[in-house]
Amino acid sequence: MNQNLILIADDDADVRDLLTVSLESAGYRALGAKDGQAAARILTRAQPIGMITDVRMPAMNGMELCQLARSTPATRDMAILMVSGNGHAYDVDAGLISGADGYLTKPLTPTTLVAELQALISRRHLAAWPVSRTGR
Repeated sequence: MNQNLILIADDDADVRDLLTVSLESAGYRALGAKDGQAAARILTRAQPIGMITDVRMPAMNGMELCQLARSTPATRDMAILMVSGNGHAYDVDAGLISGADGYLTKPLTPTTLVAELQALISRRHLAAWPVSRTGR
């Protein structure tokens, strides 16, 4: 897994640009994809540590992309943050059921997004660390 690479999947170029600037100022490298299919092609090759995906995109939506990432050995352990303009409880539940670790509604601040993504990455890495059976 590429330890500082984040994949951004969003069909809005302005959103991708804003997220790229926000992530790069926090020390990450960012790759953008204009839709779910483009993101899917990048996933296994780049093996990012995290992904931010919009829900509604052409060619493959964010939930389908999330399911694909979770079913692929090279990307199943990365942190996934779903973002959407839909904040209804059933939308959030559907995103989490599809495999997202977190779900934020737009509009959002870059600070909130980066903080949430960092928390999800930390949780994913802590969960992946083996626990000593002796407690040490």
